[in-house]
Amino acid sequence: MTGAPVRNDGPPLAWTLKGLSKAGRRAWTLPALDVPEAELSEGHRRHDPPDLPEVAERDIVRHFTRLSQINYGVDTGFYPLGSCSMKYNPKVAETVAALPGFQRLHPLQPEDTIQGALELLWRLERALCEITGMARATLQPPAGAAGELTGLLIMRAYHQKSGNPRTKVLIPDSAHGTNPASVTLAGYRAVQVPSDARGLVDLGALEKLVDDDVAGLMLTNPNTLGLFEEEIEGIARAMHRVGALLYYDGANLNAIIGKVRPGDMGFDIVHLNTHKTFATPHGGGGPGAGPVAVSPRLEAFLPSPLIAYDEDGDRYFWERDRPDAIGRVHGFNGNFGVLVRAFAYVFGHGRDGLREVGERAVLNANYLACLVRQAYPMAYPGRPMHEFVATARPLKKHGIRAMDVAKRLIDLGFHPSTVYFPLVVEEALMVEPTETESKETLDAFADAMLQVAQEAESDPELLHEAPVTTPVRRLDEAKAARELKLRW
Repeated sequence: MTGAPVRNDGPPLAWTLKGLSKAGRRAWTLPALDVPEAELSEGHRRHDPPDLPEVAERDIVRHFTRLSQINYGVDTGFYPLGSCSMKYNPKVAETVAALPGFQRLHPLQPEDTIQGALELLWRLERALCEITGMARATLQPPAGAAGELTGLLIMRAYHQKSGNPRTKVLIPDSAHGTNPASVTLAGYRAVQVPSDARGLVDLGALEKLVDDDVAGLMLTNPNTLGLFEEEIEGIARAMHRVGALLYYDGANLNAIIGKVRPGDMGFDIVHLNTHKTFATPHGGGGPGAGPVAVSPRLEAFLPSPLIAYDEDGDRYFWERDRPDAIGRVHGFNGNFGVLVRAFAYVFGHGRDGLREVGERAVLNANYLACLVRQAYPMAYPGRPMHEFVATARPLKKHGIRAMDVAKRLIDLGFHPSTVYFPLVVEEALMVEPTETESKETLDAFADAMLQVAQEAESDPELLHEAPVTTPVRRLDEAKAARELKLRW
């Protein structure tokens, strides 16, 4: 990497395998053919060799090692992405998932050969239901967004069974972007509910929107601004009064785990993001896990199959005879390796440990917010929960925006927070430290944010140029939008 030229139009040529290619080099030797040789028909043959790089093993190893060294991840540094909850993944969970008895399973194995795996999933489902205050759960959905869609399909099946399919789902104006997308995929029309001056759902406005054509309300609590919905009981009454369902987006369960349960607030459907709450890996396209738990009246509509336990036969099995189920939402029965990690996290912490997770997440967020609020005021009054939304609006008088702050933080050694979300906050900086970070890390990040605020006044051009220490400098976003290149 040392001495490699920095270009704004893409990585240095020397960083690509094509740039290292030399005719005749190779890093592989095919084994002797152990099956009869067969000729391909003319229509299936290539007429030109594939344009692949010719490199030595040394080149391949160095190339991918170099890429890993310039990549930023939760194992290398603080990742304060608000809403995304980039928690450190404990290695004990990785060890458990790598046990041969789990790692080498095949989804088509007979039930009597996977009793341990089925018991693990059954116990995990019971634990998730206890944590959320729900009755039953499906572990099939492979990610949080898939969990959202699953919950909405359950909502749809319930109303259709009741003879009133309904057409609308209510969503707060501060909601996650996947909420309206999932509502549309489920065949509903999304209707926005405004926030009040406190950043909470405007209960008066909500009650005006609620009618017999509303299927449900998708709500995150604490909400996407990091604030607890204080009128949640009134919200639940308003929805249930017209036969609508209350859906809990579990993105922020990390803030209340062990303290209060969605079921006790009046929610009927809960989707969970195991990476946000139980520190399983995510990103890079997956795999993930987004279990969905429901109240007793919705059990019949959960995807099939569910795990059941036969006490007389002392065996676990897949319960498939479920005529009202919405069907499968994932090939086979979910991403098992991710669920093993969630199991290890849940039972490794236990009830008291999970409660402490929530307490520390809230403590860390409030501590960090207090350190930076003089330069970056909170977007709304009130004490935040596990994350906070500040604003870079005071820096606009120096010509500095939230994006400039984010880019400069990279130069100072930190991954930036989420910016420009939620959309209802001008120049939003959304920060979630999670419970896994130390006081020293939070102090260092706060110092960096305050330094950026000082530089905005003393040397704003420095922020406009940032980042200057990265292999690739800041992109010209306007040019990129006008001259979109989908291949490189």
